[in-house]
Amino acid sequence: MKPSYKLIVFGAALVCLAAIGTGALSAQGPTRKAASPVLLTSCGQSPGPERVLFFLKRLKMDHEFLAQAKADDLVGRQKAGKPYKTVIIVTGASLKGMGAAGVSMTDELTRTAALIAEAKRQGLTIIGAHVEGMARRAQGAAPGDNSDEQSIDAVMPLAHFMIVRQDGNEDKRFTVISGSKGIPLILFEKNMELGDILTRVFGG
Repeated sequence: MKPSYKLIVFGAALVCLAAIGTGALSAQGPTRKAASPVLLTSCGQSPGPERVLFFLKRLKMDHEFLAQAKADDLVGRQKAGKPYKTVIIVTGASLKGMGAAGVSMTDELTRTAALIAEAKRQGLTIIGAHVEGMARRAQGAAPGDNSDEQSIDAVMPLAHFMIVRQDGNEDKRFTVISGSKGIPLILFEKNMELGDILTRVFGG
């Protein structure tokens, strides 16, 4: 069977089957391709980045995982003459994870904003990912706790494209962001599809 993920684009973008899944994205210009080296990080300290990390390792992709990556990490690599080319930020807040890291949601949002600003200054490709489904968006959330939604808002509207597990989009949260911002959205159903998605996103 063919992978069940799909690409959604809005506005002037045209979906053509050839580069993501069975298809390619053709809009007003060429599709933006990601490239390595990759910096993988979190916004919210959930376990989600570990799922992406598994496939980056499996694909032998040049990468670094820094759960609390900062703008200075991008600057340091650039000054060393070995700049990152892509930043993958996995959204999804975990109160347990943030507690273990000794950070608050405010800390995470501040750090992520600075990281994205520096990534854009350097012209890096930014990929926003939410890979834990709707369970993460509701998991352990106390009444009034919207930390997961804050992590989504901090990253997704500023990304060049989004990779989202389909069951995390049941309320069309990411579809709305995609449509309003014109950001391509790649949906997938099964975790094992992430490897094929990353291969194609990075031009494999």
